[in-house]
Amino acid sequence: MAASVLLLCLFCLGPAEAGNVLVIPAFGSHWTGMRPLVEELGRRGNQVVVVIPEESLNMGPAQHTTTLTYPVPYTKTQLQESMNAGINGLLSADVSTDVARFQSFLNTMDMLKVIITRNAEGLLSNKDLMKKLQDYNFDAILTDPFETVGVIAAEYLSIPAIYIQTSHPCGVDALASQCPIPASYVPQPLTHFTDRMNLWQRSVNLVRTLFQPMACRRMFARADEIASHVLQRKTSVVEIMSRAAL
Repeated sequence: MAASVLLLCLFCLGPAEAGNVLVIPAFGSHWTGMRPLVEELGRRGNQVVVVIPEESLNMGPAQHTTTLTYPVPYTKTQLQESMNAGINGLLSADVSTDVARFQSFLNTMDMLKVIITRNAEGLLSNKDLMKKLQDYNFDAILTDPFETVGVIAAEYLSIPAIYIQTSHPCGVDALASQCPIPASYVPQPLTHFTDRMNLWQRSVNLVRTLFQPMACRRMFARADEIASHVLQRKTSVVEIMSRAAL
């Protein structure tokens, strides 16, 4: 019986075709986690084009892929100094009280507001490279929405977007997908709460949950301006992400 079921399943399998995939990764550990998947896609016969900035701390050519680069307005040394300053700021932040953690959260949003858009204008204003990407006729784009450059590029190129993301500081993934996040059970980022909260913690978490849309608007303010300029219409990162293919 089992053999018959297996044989039937084999007959139901259809042929798989390789496709053209555009990859615009985010920096740091985001790229470290995505790279094995990207290389495996290339190894299986897909045409994979990875677009990265010319200056980077850890991004570089991946196996079985084509790498394209674009200029950015900073050097590797400046990038390292910026990263060190950001990390030191996070590690030295006062998180002893709920109010202090909330202030640390706001400071993190302001810091990330600069980080997530520093590559966007470098790529999106590069007309030659954007035209080259259009000519590839990609089937999909694989990107990490932690950096908004891939999100905006996907919309500009009219490519189905596949987002790889574990969590986002302002919870944009839940906002864009309208995924339910009950405040009584789902702790917000940087609260240090678990899924078992007392009444006070749930109250704090509820306030943070209600504040998330405002936090996203604060964090994506510059990215929304860039997206509206590039796409020639009023839009936002949250709106664009709501149309993700996966």
